[in-house]
Amino acid sequence: MVDQFDTKIVMYQMTSLQVTIITMNKQDIIEAVHGVLGGTKKQAEDVVEVVISTIIGSLKKGEDVSIAGLGIFAVKARKARTARNPKTGELIQVAAMTVPKFRAAKALKDAVK
Repeated sequence: MVDQFDTKIVMYQMTSLQVTIITMNKQDIIEAVHGVLGGTKKQAEDVVEVVISTIIGSLKKGEDVSIAGLGIFAVKARKARTARNPKTGELIQVAAMTVPKFRAAKALKDAVK
């Protein structure tokens, strides 16, 4: 189970010259699943947890996760590199690391245009 995972989906809504930021979090997704499936909120929470932990587990194994209409979650290896501390200007070594990556599907891109 992923207890500390906080999914953030940020949408921008323009009203006049003011920009309002609406954030959907994990609890909001649980509420949406509960609204569609019914049952208890605990069951809806378990469904969301299984989806998230399955995606994370697959990524940890180096596997891509493709969800039609949404996109592809993948892992990318970043090489070690030299960077510069912006405060001091000092050169520092950044270790090689593996990072998660998301490529949006065409349907998702078209939906948010």
